[in-house]
Amino acid sequence: PVDKTAYPELKTTLMGLQFPQCIGIAAGFDKQAEAINELFKSGLSFVEVGGITPKEQPGNPSPRMFRLYEDEGIINRFGLNSKGHEVIVPRLQKEYLRQQNHRRGLIGVNLADNKGCEDPVNDYLLGIQRCGPYSDFMVLNISCPNQVGTTALQEENRLREMLDRIYQYLSTLPQHPPLLLKLSPDLTHDQRVQIAKLVMEYKVDGLVISNTTVTRADSLQSGYKKEKGGLSGKPLRELSTDCIREMYQLTQGQIPIIGVGGISSGADAYEKIKAGASAIEVYSALVYHGMGLVPQIKKDLVDLLHKDGYKHVSE
Repeated sequence: PVDKTAYPELKTTLMGLQFPQCIGIAAGFDKQAEAINELFKSGLSFVEVGGITPKEQPGNPSPRMFRLYEDEGIINRFGLNSKGHEVIVPRLQKEYLRQQNHRRGLIGVNLADNKGCEDPVNDYLLGIQRCGPYSDFMVLNISCPNQVGTTALQEENRLREMLDRIYQYLSTLPQHPPLLLKLSPDLTHDQRVQIAKLVMEYKVDGLVISNTTVTRADSLQSGYKKEKGGLSGKPLRELSTDCIREMYQLTQGQIPIIGVGGISSGADAYEKIKAGASAIEVYSALVYHGMGLVPQIKKDLVDLLHKDGYKHVSE
């Protein structure tokens, strides 16, 4: 069903971009850029496609995804399975051009590196070069727990080197889409402090918080709880909200945050926004509640804003 409900209270401008509503879908759902237009019809106003790696790679062997029904969670260890730039860039180009006439929403591209590549930063540079022209914003995925070496890019020295090279390249372009970093919820306080400093120093356009967690709470009920991989859905909610709250404080509210992790209701979305997020993404909850969840979240979020005396989500 096409969701035509537009709430002016949820329209927002971030990073110089106009978001028709503040609710999108997280990376990992439309990995190969196959369903962008259809996702906009469901009431989502932005789609983060990917993660996309330069070369095609199969990811980890199956089984690699487990539904934790009792916990409304999911564990995945896909390992960045991607068709690569050759297949995905033409799809992005087609969708991006289709949008020029009638803009339904924004296209974000989640960029990743190939497994075992010698120079990961070069993979991200290739992603910016090839996908950038057909995206409204780009997300550097430096926090995927399912590919060896990727989360190490969050370490201070590695991240500084990466941002140095990327911003050097961006400075040669006449214009480029906003650039965001996607962070892990499992960072220590000290790591968050270091990342916040770098983000402020390089004037990074935004943060996506958070990726999946490798931690496992004792409260998990499902028999799959010991499976290796990143845990998402309801069990991630508090962890990701805490990370949003702390990064918002450490960056003095100057860096826009897209909040993701365990959102399954308008109240969950509101919690993320009050913690410091300016927009939110859903994914795992759609597995348990279907696409009807999107219009429900929007309606409930508007009700909660009004109840607390806010006229607009940006307040």
